[in-house]
Amino acid sequence: MPHPSKFLTETDLQHLRHCLALAEQALEAGDEPFGSVLVGGNGAVLATARNRVNELNNLAHPELELVRWAGENLSEEERREATLYTSGEHCPMCAAAHGWLGLGPIVYLSSAQQLQEWLREAGAPAAPITFRPVQELIPGVEVRGPGSGELLEQIKALQLRRHTRSAR
Repeated sequence: MPHPSKFLTETDLQHLRHCLALAEQALEAGDEPFGSVLVGGNGAVLATARNRVNELNNLAHPELELVRWAGENLSEEERREATLYTSGEHCPMCAAAHGWLGLGPIVYLSSAQQLQEWLREAGAPAAPITFRPVQELIPGVEVRGPGSGELLEQIKALQLRRHTRSAR
């Protein structure tokens, strides 16, 4: 079960705001609004990514890009200590990559269940996969989210803007 947003720290919220900005960049570039930030154990931002599925291919999720980056640039210990912040809960593909590489905590702004509800609200087609809570897919990883309040409303607005447009 996701932890309630009251467990999100001010630092978490700061990084989730960064994810939201990246999601907005993705939307402006014609992609679905997802953005992610990888933060080292010392609190430094190590890498950022935004969705690029229209630019590259359907596998160009920001979480997968950051997992790949971590595998090429971080030691095993650094990967365990790194936190992946993201605007949306990992899909099964991204969760599997995260787990296999041994990355640390995940903090997400919106859940996969919320995204599915927003897709229905927008009249958009359902996703081509079945979502599962990330904790079920990688049970050994600390997970915090979803967020709430203004940040959650902002990512919902971006998703509705994207998917209402695509449903027409």
